[in-house]
Amino acid sequence: MRRPAVAGQFYPLNPEYLEEELKRCFKDLEIRERDVLGAVCPHAGYLYSGKVAASAYATLPKADTYVLIGPNHTGYGSPVSVSKDTWETPLGIVEVDVTLADGFLGSIVDVDELGHRYEHSIEVQIPFLQYLFGRSLRILPICMGMQDEETAVEVGNLVANLVSKSGKKVVFISSSDFTHYQPAESAKEIDNEVIEAILDLDVSEMYNILYKKNASVCGYGPIATMLTASKKLGGSRATLLNYTNSGAISGDMNAVVGYAAIIVE
Repeated sequence: MRRPAVAGQFYPLNPEYLEEELKRCFKDLEIRERDVLGAVCPHAGYLYSGKVAASAYATLPKADTYVLIGPNHTGYGSPVSVSKDTWETPLGIVEVDVTLADGFLGSIVDVDELGHRYEHSIEVQIPFLQYLFGRSLRILPICMGMQDEETAVEVGNLVANLVSKSGKKVVFISSSDFTHYQPAESAKEIDNEVIEAILDLDVSEMYNILYKKNASVCGYGPIATMLTASKKLGGSRATLLNYTNSGAISGDMNAVVGYAAIIVE
């Protein structure tokens, strides 16, 4: 069992408080399913980025499996790892799609629980799914320590092929914050360029901008993986739904973290 690592820090530990916090995040949003294949969602504390994340989740369709792809902030575990454990949050238990996970055998993606044990980037996404779709949902958690373009594209193609063979309806969710600890204007300028490449579904251009701008987007590998997989399964259009930064809550515009919600259809 993968127990919650950041409940009580990034989001409430008490189930009732967590439900209330999620209601706050979705307040004033129209929850309407769209034909979404992939999404970018932030992974900061719900106070800071929960409303941005909710704006993407409000568009997601019900799927057989939600592929959650997050960066490895901790350094533990394999370079690219998939979890097969059952995951627990304050809202209950979520099962992993073990059949899809087993498809990675012999690939660049290792079955490894250590990379997931303390990592928050995937964990914080799960309560949004539970709030919308209940306890019967399945996830496929992929944690990326290696985020170079070659690795991300390989993982994206691999997971897309597994999904295609399975015949399952899947949504790919990449977990990422954008520019870290820059003045708000500078962060927005950098993030706009990165987001433009994402909206163009152009993985190589996104990497070019990341290197050129020395951008501190933490989940660029998961974003590239999501884009690759979504395009392979027919995604052809991306939309920016929301963008803000931590200063909107903290009031400190001198060192913000950027948050974006993007969907691919």
